[in-house]
Amino acid sequence: MKDVHPPLVSGLSVLAPRYRAVLSDVWGVLHNGMTAFRPAHEALSAYRAAGGKVVLITNAPRPAGPIHQQLAGYGVPRHAYDDIVTSGDVTRDLLATRPERAVIHIGPDRDLTLYDGLPGRLADDAAGEIVSVTGLLDDDIESPDDYRDRLAALAARGLPMVCANPDIVVERGDKLVWCAGALARLYEEFGGEVIMLGKPFRPIYDAARARIETLCGPIETRDILAIGDGLPTDIRGADAQGFDVLFVTGGIHAADFGDPEAPDLALVAARLRSEGLGAAAVMPRLVW
Repeated sequence: MKDVHPPLVSGLSVLAPRYRAVLSDVWGVLHNGMTAFRPAHEALSAYRAAGGKVVLITNAPRPAGPIHQQLAGYGVPRHAYDDIVTSGDVTRDLLATRPERAVIHIGPDRDLTLYDGLPGRLADDAAGEIVSVTGLLDDDIESPDDYRDRLAALAARGLPMVCANPDIVVERGDKLVWCAGALARLYEEFGGEVIMLGKPFRPIYDAARARIETLCGPIETRDILAIGDGLPTDIRGADAQGFDVLFVTGGIHAADFGDPEAPDLALVAARLRSEGLGAAAVMPRLVW
């Protein structure tokens, strides 16, 4: 149900009976990049206990395996979800089919698991045939401007770029940090070709839906609820795929709607209308 005036609901329990499965965002809904939101993972655990299936869908630019470990480190228990689909997973699928074999990696070393087992090899800028961007090398201190000269030179050579995380910024604790999407945006400004993976683009939703169907068999679109906090990624992507959306307003857009714990629904409606989006319901934070 797409509504530019979505109701404020008290918890996931109000919506749960309508849906057989949930696609939940991770960063901004389940944790803030440092610690887990306990009421949120308890809500997903309760939904699973009631018979629903939960697949996490994240723009993390790494395969699902390391993300399981990361979530456990933040305090998200394994019983809160059935499976994870990451932007890294769909990026690996794409890179495996590309003719280019010399990959220029732009991002931190923690993302190098993205390339484990792939047929290509990592290369320096001079020898590379394709650019794979997962983030900034040190997002605590760097900004996209630090990459202008490098990106301009790569774009001038006509190298395609694969962006493994379309997010522009994310919250880490109480601050915002730049993501790979910001570098991809700059690359496009220099005339470079960018292939965007992850939310809001279709491949990650196709992968997530396939994962749901391995858990519960064929499922109608109307029986899946997407949960997210990011308008340009979570909400736009789920809306484009026809899923009902629970918009968690207290995440990346918390400052836009008044009191983060009591969002102004008129402001929410105005923002949805301006973005050409809708939602089935609104909640400041995910709770049961």
